[in-house]
Amino acid sequence: MKVAILSSAPEVYAEGLRDLPDVEVVATAGWDAFEPVLRAAEAGARVLCEYPSAAKEADLKAVVDAGGDRLTFASPACHGEAFAVVRKGIADGGIGELTTVLGSLATSAEGGVLAAAAPYLLDLADAVLGEPAQQVYAQTNTVLNGHGAESAAVLTVRYRSGKVASFDLRRDPAGTDRPAVTFIGDKASVQYDAGPKLLDGVGTLGGEDLLSLLLKDFLNDGDTPGPDGEAALRTFRIVQAAYESAQTGQPVDLA
Repeated sequence: MKVAILSSAPEVYAEGLRDLPDVEVVATAGWDAFEPVLRAAEAGARVLCEYPSAAKEADLKAVVDAGGDRLTFASPACHGEAFAVVRKGIADGGIGELTTVLGSLATSAEGGVLAAAAPYLLDLADAVLGEPAQQVYAQTNTVLNGHGAESAAVLTVRYRSGKVASFDLRRDPAGTDRPAVTFIGDKASVQYDAGPKLLDGVGTLGGEDLLSLLLKDFLNDGDTPGPDGEAALRTFRIVQAAYESAQTGQPVDLA
């Protein structure tokens, strides 16, 4: 199997793939050099992508169009048994009619938190809702980053069905980069924490090895729990609208 990787740190994924039998990594690149991976997608390679921190929608859409159903975006929290149980419980009506999604993520990644953190919360919401956003509103501050990129943000998304998602994003050098999300229905609620703390007195993170599960799902035939190209475009457009909203101070409607 031929695999291409589009990531700000492609070696993280390539290391886990090169040791696997019958897997050939044919291209690794960052979004500033996405052309090799675009050519790999056009040649029929499976493509694993991260969300671009700064890219034009046209570039992302070109990769999505070329990759088709061979394209998966790296969103580790969508993988594993815990989230699968949560999704099934919601689909089976365990919380009644889903109305609200609340989430938070503390990231240690450099740059603005809207690009670095929001996609991984939005992916979890999209995996359950599977519908486009209608309106986006965001507020940000740059307290930790001075006058540079945003270091904290509150992002609110209203979907076409009327459901609402609200996310708390912040930069923290000690951040886990693992999201926690609560799905609230009219009968009950359920929480998914991608990085629960172990009760060992030192706050050690527990949970599943999400990166290994992501790679395993990516290499399997058939559907994977992670976002495909169309889901990634929905998420990307929400993040771009969030930047516009934070700049203007007004909600932004999506077509």
